[in-house]
Amino acid sequence: MKLIVGLGNPGIEYQFTPHNMGFLAVDVIAGRAAVKVSNRRCRALTAKAKIEGVAEPVLLAKPETFMNLSGMAVRELMEEYEVTPQRDLIVLYDELDFPLGTEEFVRIRMGVGPEHKVSDGARYLLSQFRKSQYELVDEVLERAADAATMILRDGVARAMNAVNQRLKADTAEGKV
Repeated sequence: MKLIVGLGNPGIEYQFTPHNMGFLAVDVIAGRAAVKVSNRRCRALTAKAKIEGVAEPVLLAKPETFMNLSGMAVRELMEEYEVTPQRDLIVLYDELDFPLGTEEFVRIRMGVGPEHKVSDGARYLLSQFRKSQYELVDEVLERAADAATMILRDGVARAMNAVNQRLKADTAEGKV
């Protein structure tokens, strides 16, 4: 089984904040697979999904612990579903680091732009998105969902090449 984990903070007050980009990206993937991430398992909300073009079932997960404790839920899910992090785990999250006890897994980082310094990072990450950001946020979430699907379907190297080429082209055209 493959495991896609989106990181964030539980609670309505954090729902539409940059820190919850991982949760929101998992919701996009779940929507594409027509499933709802609502089963409680291993301190996380989960859903089993069939991703188009991917032979193995995929477990989507959103830890119900706060971001800094998300490693506990991820470890429990990996143990229960016999997931090998190097081969079967994809984690989606905002730009900041988080403790999982290993660096050997695939990650898709989203969110924090260079204009946000460490000194205002926490305030920015936990603030609600502004309406002017919605279009960009939707685009980032769609790209993250695309990247996760490509990784599952085509492998990490091919997915990274495709995503990075697209980002370079968009940057050159002034879209990013």
